[in-house]
Amino acid sequence: MILPLRPRRSALYLPASNPRALAKARTLDADMVILDLEDAVAPDRKAEARAAAIAAAGEGGWGRRELLIRVNAADTPWHPADMAAVASAKRVDGIVLPKVTGPADVRAAHDLLVAAPARLTLWAMIETCAAVTDLPAIGQTARDTRLAGLIMGWNDLAREMRATPDRDRSVFQPFLATAVATARVEGLAVLDGVLNAVDDAERLEAECRQGQAFGADGKTLIHPAQIAPCNAVFSPDAEALAWAAQVTAAFDAPDAAGVVAIDGRMVERLHLDEARRLLATDAMIRNG
Repeated sequence: MILPLRPRRSALYLPASNPRALAKARTLDADMVILDLEDAVAPDRKAEARAAAIAAAGEGGWGRRELLIRVNAADTPWHPADMAAVASAKRVDGIVLPKVTGPADVRAAHDLLVAAPARLTLWAMIETCAAVTDLPAIGQTARDTRLAGLIMGWNDLAREMRATPDRDRSVFQPFLATAVATARVEGLAVLDGVLNAVDDAERLEAECRQGQAFGADGKTLIHPAQIAPCNAVFSPDAEALAWAAQVTAAFDAPDAAGVVAIDGRMVERLHLDEARRLLATDAMIRNG
């Protein structure tokens, strides 16, 4: 499933069992909100959190934000009820599927949504060793399922790998690159994983810049204070927008060739789509 273009710079996880967090989320500048039924919710509050998430979605007030719900994993007792509830919910844009191990997990989730609205998408969390070694096959399920995006889950992956990531996340860089490449082949969105150190502004900016450099569309977050810095990094900057405007103007000229020179650099027509994407994304951000 190919998603329509929209900013997906920041995706904030919120525990669905926290009423104050749900109310505050409607005032935040996150492009996406992920109501969490999984890691952030204790086992004895799962049913309560599910009901709260469905109610919050139906109440509206989410504005331009893309609203997702992260369900419990397929091997848990809460998964069937989670999927059934979200499938019939109002105003939910997508389901975040945790602990994906391969294409069969995506297809099984898709099959549970046969009666759901066509707009309801699936987002696969890439947080297991099995998933990172089978990314192309997982991505290919988008051709005939609701899969629309990939979300990196570094915490669970580090635990399963027994890895100790450094500040540069060198251990994860090959997986991020493969996920982005897979997403581009299949027309998916892709989000970088969270940073747990919510008070480390320097590290947050570095991770955002790294994710943006690798080609990710945005980053998942766990605290509202992380939203503004993340949005700033993943927004097209003035230099990129100036380049995009020059490229579109050059190729829109009646006598435009297949290759043009811009500021002493040769630019091919293949760059036109990216230029248009940058300008359209900027317009959406400015218009709210």
